[in-house]
Amino acid sequence: MKLLGISSRINHPEFGKGVITNVTAKHYWVTFIDKGLETIDLDSDFDVIEAAEDDVDTVSFYEVEKSLRDILKKWSDASEVITIADKWKGGKLIMQPGDENLKASELPIDKFFHKITMVRDRLRVMEQKINSSNLEAQEKIDLQQYITRSYGSLTSFNVLFKLKTQQFKGQSSK
Repeated sequence: MKLLGISSRINHPEFGKGVITNVTAKHYWVTFIDKGLETIDLDSDFDVIEAAEDDVDTVSFYEVEKSLRDILKKWSDASEVITIADKWKGGKLIMQPGDENLKASELPIDKFFHKITMVRDRLRVMEQKINSSNLEAQEKIDLQQYITRSYGSLTSFNVLFKLKTQQFKGQSSK
């Protein structure tokens, strides 16, 4: 059996016509016209419409998609998926005024968490724009220190994050 390469076109008896978008040791990843992305065994029963045999080592759709995500994350305000810690899911934030005659305000904690992560994402974008700007080196350093202190001010909210790697980090004490 000759291994088909990425961009080969096939006709599968169950899924119909599709294009191979990735090849692993055991499977073809095929995007079918009617069924979307499916994985099928290398030795599955299908007809080859057009073989692309030399393209097995080319970049897969997954790798292209991952690269695009990384670029967007670096150069835009597109954000990664940030998950709230399980213990806070469905909870609410209650803000009780000191004056007992005033009504407390409630906010779903998920909504509050989203706002906090958006602040962080926007700080990251600002940081990238500062670093790629035409400002003098000292001006960049000064602005970077403000951003670092802002991150430090937000560390109080780290308790909300599920993953420690996604938490706020302020200035280290090195």
